[in-house]
Amino acid sequence: MLSRIFSGDLPRSRMLALVLIAIVGALALAPFVFPGAKALNVAAKICVFIVLVASFDLLLGYTGIVSFAHTMFFGIGAYGVAIALTRLAPSWAAIAAGVAGALALSFGLSLLIGLFSLRVKAIFYAMITLAVASAFQTFASQLSEITGGEDGLSFRVPEVLSHGFVLGGHSILGVPVDGKLISYYLLFALAVALFLLMLRIVNSPFGRVLQAIRENDFRAEALGYRTVVYRTFSNVLSAGFATLAGALLALWLRYNGPDTSLSFEIMIDILLMVVIGGMGTMYGAVIGATLFIVAQNYLQDLMKLASDAALGIPLLSSLLHPDRWLLWLGILFILSVYRFPAGIVGRLRTRSKSHSAAQ
Repeated sequence: MLSRIFSGDLPRSRMLALVLIAIVGALALAPFVFPGAKALNVAAKICVFIVLVASFDLLLGYTGIVSFAHTMFFGIGAYGVAIALTRLAPSWAAIAAGVAGALALSFGLSLLIGLFSLRVKAIFYAMITLAVASAFQTFASQLSEITGGEDGLSFRVPEVLSHGFVLGGHSILGVPVDGKLISYYLLFALAVALFLLMLRIVNSPFGRVLQAIRENDFRAEALGYRTVVYRTFSNVLSAGFATLAGALLALWLRYNGPDTSLSFEIMIDILLMVVIGGMGTMYGAVIGATLFIVAQNYLQDLMKLASDAALGIPLLSSLLHPDRWLLWLGILFILSVYRFPAGIVGRLRTRSKSHSAAQ
């Protein structure tokens, strides 16, 4: 049964399976186990970024395509929902229209980029996608009549998802069944469904061809596969999932702006999450997104405690100051890459295989 759900691609490591169960369990029970608005926002962001990072892994890890336009599709999804709910009534029909329009635009752009750019060498393709993404971010910032410019767009959502909605005064384990709880579990359910769908894709015959192209595109071409077609289709699929991730983020935040979904910093974060978790594994998206976002949100708090504890040692207290959290995040990233060159998932699977062989 589990093999069918996970498309035959099981974790293949007891430790990895335990870590994944712990992460999914924590996300599923987040409203009850981790009280407070910040903890729930972190859990929701992890769900969104698992989908976003997995969609990029479909492109980079499974097909070997380096693209810097991924946040553009992420932003298109977020803006699609934001514009639709701003211009139309806060209804499910408006959400559906916004998502449909965003997917149509993303599919069209990704198809054009793929057809015109994937025939060139990898470095040139990366530069083309970077230029397109930068141009789109500038376009979104300047077209204030539609996108809200630098200020972005705030909007209302259907009543059942609004914070003021309460389902008949009911509560579960002391947590009221309100719009925020319903929004979170809707986001969680959709994130799980999208992740499992991507896992199904990479373990299908189509996914095997993508991996063959990644390993040796000349051999794949010689076997009769039209590599440009497969790469373009992979690009379109990846863009579609990134668009849906952007729509989920917008619905959760009830706001979208250029810095929220189109920033190049988000693209760098996605790359870091893929590398930390492990490229070409899908499960790496779950671990990489969780570790990175938790560190991003709580590292400053931990450093403040450490800095206060080291007040008697001036140099150490200064190094541990919360304002230097990016420095320590960078150090942690370098150490993780050095310790896990194939990512955490790759290391755990290798360790499990070595242990099985030794027995």
